[in-house]
Amino acid sequence: MKKERKVVLYIAMSMDGYIARTNGDIDWLQEAERLGEGDNGYTDFYDTVDTVIMGRNTYEHILSLVEEYPYPDIKNYVFCRSEKKSHPFIEFINDDPDRFVQKLMKRKGKNIWLVGGAELVNSFLKENLVDEMIITVIPILLGEGIPLFKEGIPENLLSLKGTAKFGEFVQLHYALNEAFLEIAGERQHTTGLRNPI
Repeated sequence: MKKERKVVLYIAMSMDGYIARTNGDIDWLQEAERLGEGDNGYTDFYDTVDTVIMGRNTYEHILSLVEEYPYPDIKNYVFCRSEKKSHPFIEFINDDPDRFVQKLMKRKGKNIWLVGGAELVNSFLKENLVDEMIITVIPILLGEGIPLFKEGIPENLLSLKGTAKFGEFVQLHYALNEAFLEIAGERQHTTGLRNPI
């Protein structure tokens, strides 16, 4: 059954799979912007969403980089475990990801952008809450840092929806396979084994 709304992970990573340095710095990404082309497809993607979800660290890092909040025209949710000061564009969430996403899916709207960071992304993947991934690969090897994917996420055979080239950046667009997740889940239940990617 086709979903009216989808949760889409839209993110950039280094060639060796990192989204930030070990200390959370993304200076390498800012320096690499000159290797891209235009806005690297950002505007086209942004037009497909009306909601963003991110973790507390990602939210605070965004605020440290810009003078004005970059997504004031759409709904913003930030997952955090503690109380946060009010923000005119932000609703802070301390809820189970699956329960919260199901609430969003019952509302009409465009797709939902899962911004990051790594902890929240992997929580969503473990709960099978991500429908599609649009990953822009930056031509740099960091050697170490915060990886996009961690151990323990469910095995999934992805379906390629498209690719795009922006200068020296390559963007990969994949859909997660719901049927494969069901099969993998049954196999995991039967064997008692985890299926790491």
